[in-house]
Amino acid sequence: MEEQPVKFYQTGTFTVGNRLLAEGHRSVQADMHRTNSLNSGHRACQGCGEALGARYAIDAAMRATGNHLIAVNATGCLEVFSTPYPETSWQIPWIHSLFGNAAAVASGVAAAQRALGRPHVRVIAQGGDGGTTDIGFGCLSGMFERNDDVLYICYDNEAYMNTGVQRSSATPPAARTATTPAVGHSPGNVFGTGKNVPLIAMAHRIPYVATASVANLRDLEAKVTAAMQIDGARYVHIHVPCPLGWGLAVESGLFPLFEARHGKITSRTPIRRKVPVTEYLKLQKRFAHLFAGRGEDARVALIQQVADRNIEEFGLLA
Repeated sequence: MEEQPVKFYQTGTFTVGNRLLAEGHRSVQADMHRTNSLNSGHRACQGCGEALGARYAIDAAMRATGNHLIAVNATGCLEVFSTPYPETSWQIPWIHSLFGNAAAVASGVAAAQRALGRPHVRVIAQGGDGGTTDIGFGCLSGMFERNDDVLYICYDNEAYMNTGVQRSSATPPAARTATTPAVGHSPGNVFGTGKNVPLIAMAHRIPYVATASVANLRDLEAKVTAAMQIDGARYVHIHVPCPLGWGLAVESGLFPLFEARHGKITSRTPIRRKVPVTEYLKLQKRFAHLFAGRGEDARVALIQQVADRNIEEFGLLA
């Protein structure tokens, strides 16, 4: 029988652990020398997007800095599930700050490294959307304004998940949380609230801003790696779902992926297959009330308008 070549169809896909690729094209997690900075044994929920995002982000930063990295962590899910006293899953120098001052503490750590003559030791601050867009917003803005040499990573799961799913300023419109119940004439979170911290970071004209998602881990690694090559204040906002299926937030246009340098967008990740927002919303119980009636809730059309506006403003269609 005539021999036929074996085709490895994985090559060229988004498979993150693909060892069929040339070594220079493999992801950090496919490298046998990865640091496993956030190791096993933590107490995150099964399928936790934040645990996945933090593992990829910190391992990428470790490789980019030659393992010369210190992390400062705000109070929140990531801190609680990774360091239940007296245990820890962190394999790097790691500091727990208060809920609202991770950016300020990280700025102090970076200044201390310079004073000690160790400018090669880089610093990352990290927190959830509650500790970033709400409680820690003032310290974060101060870090940006001073252009402190810190990479701040926000792991955005769009609510205060650790304390029972309360609304944050990153909670999307119409979403049901413990503080935005699905009752009344307009159930769920109201429209026209919240803030877009990546755009606020760009308004500070800091050297680097990017958004990322655990739906595209190679892109996430690349952006953290790029950020670690830059001096000054940097901000990466990572979409990290609690439930499954949130990757559709990217493909629907509700969470655009882009990079910006000194306040100007330099690149964006095009949508590969545009999907209507209903495909994203129907997978999540927090939006179930939008489809509970006989007809589709009128606010679904408003959410679609948000996605369409993002697609147009960021040029997301290839």
